[in-house]
Amino acid sequence: MKVTDLDERIHVLDSSSNVMSVIKEIAESGMQEEAFYVLDVGDIVKKHQTWKEKMPRVEPYYAVKCNDSLIVVEVLASLGIGFDCASKAEINKVLGVGVDASKIIFANPAKPASHIRHAAAVGVDTMTVDNESELYKIKKLHPTAKIVIRIRCDAEVAQCQLGMKFGCDPAFEAPNLLNLAMMLNLDVVGISFHVGSGCQDPPVFRRAIGHARKLFDMAKGMGYKPYLLDLGGGYPGDKGTCIAKIADVINSALGEYFPEDDVHIIAEPGRFYVASAFTLATSIHSKRSVRSDKMSPTSVTHNMYYINDGVYGSFNCLLYDHQHVTPIPLK
Repeated sequence: MKVTDLDERIHVLDSSSNVMSVIKEIAESGMQEEAFYVLDVGDIVKKHQTWKEKMPRVEPYYAVKCNDSLIVVEVLASLGIGFDCASKAEINKVLGVGVDASKIIFANPAKPASHIRHAAAVGVDTMTVDNESELYKIKKLHPTAKIVIRIRCDAEVAQCQLGMKFGCDPAFEAPNLLNLAMMLNLDVVGISFHVGSGCQDPPVFRRAIGHARKLFDMAKGMGYKPYLLDLGGGYPGDKGTCIAKIADVINSALGEYFPEDDVHIIAEPGRFYVASAFTLATSIHSKRSVRSDKMSPTSVTHNMYYINDGVYGSFNCLLYDHQHVTPIPLK
């Protein structure tokens, strides 16, 4: 099938076409000089099927911050999943495609006051907290919010470790937050954690789930009725990766620590859904030869190629996400 109208958002291709053939056709058309992405929508659907097969008890809430493309949000909304939003803009984008506010968790433990007010106004009640000042802020701006205390339990090996940035100590700080929330008459409904993006340490999920169990029991002893366990993110999604080992650890730990059916278990996968679905196409527009002897035209040591994207664009993942990209020439 020919990709004739580049303005169309989605093209349905025949069985003889694939991502690379689409990129080649667009490149050879001469109609697209800038770098561009091709999204394989089917890849996202397959990832969702894999998630449901591997972790049937865990409802995915897509981390919008990972890739907020409107098509991605629309596709995932059509699959019926929830959404992890970290800002007012993300909340608006998700609500804008018809998602109910009850399917959104405001999973940012450090929220601007205006964003909390906006969440209250549009009915987004469930939100994460990991510090005392956030509880006071929520008490003032959204006193009927459903509080989820985020604890810290970092993977030893992860693409992006969150460290001290988010999450409270489960043994010392979390109990204090439970006490303060009780004093402020706020409703604590659950516990969340995030082991780090691109986790390569599956056993960390068992440790984190164990911490959450202790805090669930503590909260119940104080009179709370917690019902939400948020397993956060960290699930790999690049081509050639697999979540089977992580899923095995999670399923086993849930069976041990949370066998009851009245606990709603969610997670916040981001890259799992979209990392392998997007392919970036760039083109070389300039070439520079580097010589060891400026006076000798035959002393070229290497060539420098310039492409139409960079670290201030699509390749910022090299600086901030510790990614390794693999170039594939079309010809």
